[in-house]
Amino acid sequence: MFAAAHYAALAVFVLACWGFGRALLARLAPPPRRDAWLEAAMAATLGVGLFICAFQVLAIFGAFKVGATVALIVAGVVAAALQLRPWWRTVRDSAAPAAPWTRADKIAAIALALVALPALAAPLAPPAAFDELMYHLPYARQVAQQGALGIHEWLRYPWFPYNYNLLYAAALQVGDDVLPHFLNALAGLTSAVMVLRLGLQHTNRLTALIGTAVWIGIGDYSNALIDMGVALFVLGACVALWWWRESQPVQAGMRWLSLAAFCLGVAAGSKYQALTFLPLVALFVVWHERRPKAWALALLCFLIPCVYWYARNAIMTGDPFNPIGARVFGFTEWIPADYVQQVADVRDHAARPNALIWAVFLAPFSVLWKRSAAVRAAGWFCFYSVAVWLVTSRYPRYLTASFPLLALMAAIGWQVLFGWIATGLRRAFGGKGAAAADAGAEAPAAAAPAGRLGLAGDWIVVLLVAALAAVSMKQTAIKVAMISPTPETREAFLRQHVPGYAAMDYLRQHANGRVYQIALNEAIYYGPNPIWGDTLGPWRYRDFLLLPPGDMAVKLAGLGFTAIVMPTSMVPTLATRPGFDQHFALLYEKDGGRAYRILSTAP
Repeated sequence: MFAAAHYAALAVFVLACWGFGRALLARLAPPPRRDAWLEAAMAATLGVGLFICAFQVLAIFGAFKVGATVALIVAGVVAAALQLRPWWRTVRDSAAPAAPWTRADKIAAIALALVALPALAAPLAPPAAFDELMYHLPYARQVAQQGALGIHEWLRYPWFPYNYNLLYAAALQVGDDVLPHFLNALAGLTSAVMVLRLGLQHTNRLTALIGTAVWIGIGDYSNALIDMGVALFVLGACVALWWWRESQPVQAGMRWLSLAAFCLGVAAGSKYQALTFLPLVALFVVWHERRPKAWALALLCFLIPCVYWYARNAIMTGDPFNPIGARVFGFTEWIPADYVQQVADVRDHAARPNALIWAVFLAPFSVLWKRSAAVRAAGWFCFYSVAVWLVTSRYPRYLTASFPLLALMAAIGWQVLFGWIATGLRRAFGGKGAAAADAGAEAPAAAAPAGRLGLAGDWIVVLLVAALAAVSMKQTAIKVAMISPTPETREAFLRQHVPGYAAMDYLRQHANGRVYQIALNEAIYYGPNPIWGDTLGPWRYRDFLLLPPGDMAVKLAGLGFTAIVMPTSMVPTLATRPGFDQHFALLYEKDGGRAYRILSTAP
């Protein structure tokens, strides 16, 4: 029942999003190349963006309350109910005879199902991931409770754009804190549908299935981060841009250019990294469209979902990109040392992205690259994204926005690679069909070798599928074990997976006054609301912890703090200093966390 209730809530929201999105798209001329399911996914994406804009407006005016949220969802469901019949008629009328399924297609479909299985269970776990506990969910909870947008200086990033987090705030208003995981998963699954339909439309069924499996396999569905939300809107912008590019004449497709700009605006209002796509998109658009009127309309559609965040920051701090625009606009709450530490932290997390996408660089060797302008456009988008990522962060999560198209292009690259391998084996063993393989190296299944080589290939495929099935079952079992439907199982899970949870929870229930946390950033969602203390910003640790215990207690007490909380790993560094026991008294200790009361000390 726990899983069914959450999936039912997700289904209602998806229906509402699709209802609003299709209500708008249905009033526009259809895209040049029809695909009912791709259009449905785009309608749902547009609906999510419209919900974000509506929540943003409500929150700006302090009216983001439970009643307004429920009313919007009900209105979306009604809009969907009015359009289901005509949409289904369109699906039936546009359905074309499907090509026969090859053996390779069936194997790829099995692989996709196996990869998707753990993703279905992953969102049901309680919140336990680093950044979702550090600021994504704490921010969403504040907005949900207050019904308004605000600057919460106790968070690490109080000035960031928080578009997608508004969905999490709505989820917390009407449900529990597991529901935001489903909105993160919604972005991943909707973009998976788009990858599948794009692959079917511009490549072939095998490529589409492999690309979708890769994207689902590298996605993270067990948290309430916003990277997959950004990926959804970046992908939606790419789809709309290609619809605009295929319009004849291209000037007649301004509706799609406006939709692409809107999607990019939602993405830019969710994470600063989305701004890196603007130069490439601008170059693509200016190549075909230079009319000031068209650019003005696109700019307006881009600004609608994101201008609030940037204008607010510019007016209140002088830096529209606070805090990352410091070198240009000046420092604000962060000091130069904070930026040095932040850059060092990103560099420490630099790593290679998932190996499944490495084959993207082989895509230009495919015949699909030569035949399809859409494939080439997707390829250049991928190469640009990787180049920008290499120059900037090299932090794998910052590449997530490009993962859907990277996965699709990597699927083409893997077929090229295995085609080369198959061709080499045929030549080495003198198999028939080598010439055919040379003609289409990315599809080795089309000319399978005969005899012992073919039998060996069959056994390799069987073993690979069996291995994938074993991994899928293991991962699914792990995800299912994390599901905590009762208060008792939830408590046990959080004590095991969230450092300092017990001490944080104790203070949440008993704290009287402000609490300063030390080295427990990744557990603040479960602590008092709000709670101060961080490595960066105005409440940085170095401003307090480097002081002698007496001075630290006086400074904290002067700012209204009554307690501190820390992991036991910090005890040898802080609690053993001379005089500490004279100014701090142990309140609670459990599961590697300690809470101390600040004793009354004369200034």
